[in-house]
Amino acid sequence: MRLPWFKYRAPQSVGEAARILAAEGPRAMLIAGGTDLLPNMKRRQQAPATLVSLRRIGGLKRSAQSSAGGAGLVLGAGLTLSEIVNSAGVREEYLALWQACAQVATPLLRNMGTLGGNLCLDTRCAYYNQTHEWRKAIDFCMKKDGNICWVATGSKRCLAVCSSDTAPALIALGASVRLVSAGGERELALADLYQNDGIEYLTRQPDEILTEIALPRAPGLKSVYWKLRRRGSFDFPVLGVAVAVRRGGDGSVEEARVVLGAVASRPLVTGAGELLVGRKMSDDVIEACGAKAASAAKPMDNTDLDLYWRKEVVSVFVGYALREIRGDDVRATRLRFARRAL
Repeated sequence: MRLPWFKYRAPQSVGEAARILAAEGPRAMLIAGGTDLLPNMKRRQQAPATLVSLRRIGGLKRSAQSSAGGAGLVLGAGLTLSEIVNSAGVREEYLALWQACAQVATPLLRNMGTLGGNLCLDTRCAYYNQTHEWRKAIDFCMKKDGNICWVATGSKRCLAVCSSDTAPALIALGASVRLVSAGGERELALADLYQNDGIEYLTRQPDEILTEIALPRAPGLKSVYWKLRRRGSFDFPVLGVAVAVRRGGDGSVEEARVVLGAVASRPLVTGAGELLVGRKMSDDVIEACGAKAASAAKPMDNTDLDLYWRKEVVSVFVGYALREIRGDDVRATRLRFARRAL
């Protein structure tokens, strides 16, 4: 498979990149590591006329602790996943993000893929992520060149799934993002960057650049990320579970968030965390939280493994995550999912 023809621009500042995007219009796309975009272009799922590279913009590679009263940590969107994995500060303070980055793809792809790229990852589907010839043979889907969703033929919207690992983790941690365009800039909660539509899955406008991710200070907040996939490495998630919990001195929960990935076209913020607040993390409470999260998950037949089993296993993985935060020894379970096929 060969790439289609395109123009290539390599600006050296965010402002220059924003001006190029504004001038080129909707047929221009941003590229950072290109680990998702370039394969999509080879399959003709995306065919931008112009690629605007962000690799020469040094400001997108910064990582800084904020001053008192600000965010706890500001990460440039151009940081590679490997750079985040190699950050001791991220691992100590924001473990869920560290675990999510460490489980993306393979070391070679993590060396190229960026945090911003993973947050803006194109939605995926078993009917969409195929060669051009395969998709043409069954007739194209509504996500590209067609007018039907093969996952649910009566659906009026695309059901392709959000497969970002870092998005659920960062949402659980309460992250916000900065978007910059030629017309100005804005900040929004990361959860508001997404909407539940497989085609229009981002609220980011075509001329906007995601430049940084801000994480709030997290004293006493513990977080973890659990990922289900067929193979112990390389695969996209068929379920991601991010949990962040803050407990008081008596062990009762003061704050909790449970966010699911790969079960909808956007990361799914569940009401399971609300069940924890004001209660201690007993086995019964953890079981109730798992059931609450599973009731919200509605996976479709658009990715790997049986969809009914994927729904059932949500409560199990939420239980794993909460028990890890509680302090249970779950190392053997983690290794089992990391080392062998399911």
